[in-house]
Amino acid sequence: MLRGTVSHRLLELARGAAGAGEEAADALYEVASRLMAARPYRGSADPALVRAALEADEDVPDGPDFREMVHLVAAIGLGAQEVGGDALSEAFGAFALFGLTAEDWVQMLGAAERGESPPVDWGLLQQRADVLGPVQQASDEQLLRARTVLGGLRMFYGLYAMHALFMPDTPALAALRAKIDEWGMFPILDHVIALSPSPTHFAEGLAVCLEPLFDGLYETLMDQLTADPGLFQIPGDETGAAGFMETWTRVLREQTARARKRAG
Repeated sequence: MLRGTVSHRLLELARGAAGAGEEAADALYEVASRLMAARPYRGSADPALVRAALEADEDVPDGPDFREMVHLVAAIGLGAQEVGGDALSEAFGAFALFGLTAEDWVQMLGAAERGESPPVDWGLLQQRADVLGPVQQASDEQLLRARTVLGGLRMFYGLYAMHALFMPDTPALAALRAKIDEWGMFPILDHVIALSPSPTHFAEGLAVCLEPLFDGLYETLMDQLTADPGLFQIPGDETGAAGFMETWTRVLREQTARARKRAG
């Protein structure tokens, strides 16, 4: 199933362009751009910004544009030096991994090129791009663990994303979002996690969740949930989850009425 995914097709395309000349490089960019354009690559905006914009009757901000990721595909086949640090910085910045912007990546990669910081091991880029190999090599126990991580992260991602839809905030929910923000992982989760995944998307997510980074995030969030399990406990409301849902329903009705009033 993974052989038919866009991720694997892009990897095979990049490998085929390696050392094949300028025409192959041009073809790589053209075909990769077309494949990536065939599916939505603009991520979700920060739910906190979306919520604030809706509450202030302002336009909802756009999410990150992942089309710059074509430069990473090119780097796998052509090499990072050929693609260039500026283009790669734009690609990494699109994910905002660890809260870093494209400008941050420019500075970091520039420092590495000047010898002011340790060199970048670009071989890891090729290694991490392979979604098929790790699944084929994984044991049954590792695959079961990855499925657990994927399911857990899907839940945590959903709780984070629903903040944009006026879900009542509680200390426990805010603490979970803060942990994800500390890791700078919401854009990555938004790219990887599907709340209603197709079989292909599930297989891709399973492959990604074999990575220690996602396992570590899952453990961190589970520890936080264990420390403060009252996700749906609004302070001062003794009705628990029922009161939480009643409050959410009321707020949604109020926001709907406001929107209709503005439209009318």
